[in-house]
Amino acid sequence: MMEKHKLANLIILLLNLGALLTSLACPECPHPTPPPNCPPPKFPPKPPYVPKPPVVKPPPYVPKPPYVPVPKPPYVPKPPVVKPPTPYYPKPPVISPPILPPVYPSPPIVKPPPEEKPCPPPPPSFPYPPPPAKQTCPIDTLKLGACVDVLGGLVHIGIGTSAKDTCCPVLQGLLDLDAAICLCTTIKAKLLNINILLPIALQVLIDCGKTPPAGFQCPA
Repeated sequence: MMEKHKLANLIILLLNLGALLTSLACPECPHPTPPPNCPPPKFPPKPPYVPKPPVVKPPPYVPKPPYVPVPKPPYVPKPPVVKPPTPYYPKPPVISPPILPPVYPSPPIVKPPPEEKPCPPPPPSFPYPPPPAKQTCPIDTLKLGACVDVLGGLVHIGIGTSAKDTCCPVLQGLLDLDAAICLCTTIKAKLLNINILLPIALQVLIDCGKTPPAGFQCPA
C-alpha cells in the first residue's frame, strides 16, 4: 500500500519538474497584441427603392370604318279598306187594325139575397188549466258535481269557505229558483239523501247571494 503512494508522489514530482523546465527555457514569451479598436466605416444609408412607373404606350391607331348608309325599305302602300256591303232590308208594310164598333157590357142581373137563418149559439166551453211546466235545470248538472261532492262532505262538519269557493262561481249566472232546482237535480243524479243535503244546499245558496223561495222543496 505504501509503495503505491510513493509511486504516485514520484509521478507528480516529475510532472512539476517538467513544467518548471519549460518555463525556464522561455523566460519572456511575446504576448499577442490586440487588434486596434477602429470604428467601423460609415456608409451613407441607401435610399429606399422606388420602382419606376410603367411606361404606358399609346393605343395603336385604328382608322374609322367608312360610312355605309343604311338603305331604306321600299315604300309599300297600304291596301284599301273594303267594307262589306250593307244588306238592304225592306220596311214591312204598316197594317192598321180593323175598326170595330164599341162593345158595351150588359148590366149584371141582381138576384135577391137568400134568407139567412141564425146559427144556434155554440155550447159554452170551459178552459182547462194548462199543466204546470216541468222545472228543469238550465245548465249542465255535471258542472255542479264538484259542488255537490263538497256538500256531501259537510254533513258532519258544517259549511266552510270551500263550499262557497266551489259552488258560488257555478251558480253565479242563475236565478234564485233555477239555482235551487239545479242543486236538487244534481243531488238526485248522484243518488244522495236529498232530505239531509237539501238544508245544507239552501244555506250555501244564501251564502252565495241567492234567495230560494220560502218552503222550497225539490220537485218530484
